[in-house]
Amino acid sequence: MSDDSPFMNPFRRRHNGQNDKNGNGGHHPELPTPRIAAPDGEPSPDENGARQIYVSGTPAGPGRGAEEASLLSQESVPAPAPQASSVGEREAQSRGDLADHFLGCAKLGRYLTVADNSRFIITDDFRTTPVVSTASAMAAIYSKDYLVAQAALLPLSEKAQRLSSRDRERFERLFVLIEEQALSDEVRSSAQAVRQAQFRAAEIRAIEVELGDRLSPARLRYRQFLDIVKKLMDRKITAGPFLDEFRGFTQEVAGKLDFGIYSFCLDRLFGSVRVPLKVKKLLVLELLNYPPLIRRELLTNILVYPGQVQELIGFVRHMVAEELGQGVIIEIELLKAFRLRQLSMDDIETSLAQAGAA
Repeated sequence: MSDDSPFMNPFRRRHNGQNDKNGNGGHHPELPTPRIAAPDGEPSPDENGARQIYVSGTPAGPGRGAEEASLLSQESVPAPAPQASSVGEREAQSRGDLADHFLGCAKLGRYLTVADNSRFIITDDFRTTPVVSTASAMAAIYSKDYLVAQAALLPLSEKAQRLSSRDRERFERLFVLIEEQALSDEVRSSAQAVRQAQFRAAEIRAIEVELGDRLSPARLRYRQFLDIVKKLMDRKITAGPFLDEFRGFTQEVAGKLDFGIYSFCLDRLFGSVRVPLKVKKLLVLELLNYPPLIRRELLTNILVYPGQVQELIGFVRHMVAEELGQGVIIEIELLKAFRLRQLSMDDIETSLAQAGAA
């Protein structure tokens, strides 16, 4: 997996000569939607499971203890607790499905989110919930978190393995599409290896083990960082040493921890009333140096956090204006409006196109 992609190393700036394949550019080409049909021409049976997918506002990583969950959820700015969100209900409102939603995220150059935009998709979502094949394919192709893209291959591979030879052909065509269009070189290689091995269990297991080997140390490091967060909340560590710990944590988990978990951790830091405002402002200054895609998502999270203090919101806007310029402000404000459902995706695409032409 290359360090050139945005989340592989948040402190590494992209060169101007790089294309926008990894999502940092302003141009997003027309994206095809993979469609899986059953042999008789009817929609694939697993599409019926879309209405049974439930996701919560809190990413539930494997093995997270009660202390960790408590630390992440308590003492935040008073706000309504995130409720379980039914993808099916959201689909009925938007007249779309999860695959269409993922395609919409890709068109906006975003990391993939759950259907109600309450949080980002993490690798566990493809392990613990039934995800329709079209949505898994979209995630494998367009996810800018390449760990999520790799995880999305697993349910597709396992489903293909259980099919008859005749029915497996449609999945082979889908894997060819992933090999041709996936943003991640590693995902393309994995899709090719699984297809050429005719979806054998050993090859699928090898991908799963490799993904687990990458995730496990990062999640252990994440839990260690939560101990530092607790010390900060208990006033047992000052701003300077905490910032050093934060930088070290970010460098060590870059490309190895789900972006959704990293984002959730920061959300709780910026939302906690026990984290000093001085520390939050110092963290904002750190985020200003992140690559554009990550920076836009994380700064927008601060602005839309329910009950966020106005002084911090004002500081974010001031520093973005001072350090990054009007174009970045427009992007963040557009995404904020979209997150608050004040603008549609079509409105944002139109606004960005007009800003690019100006």
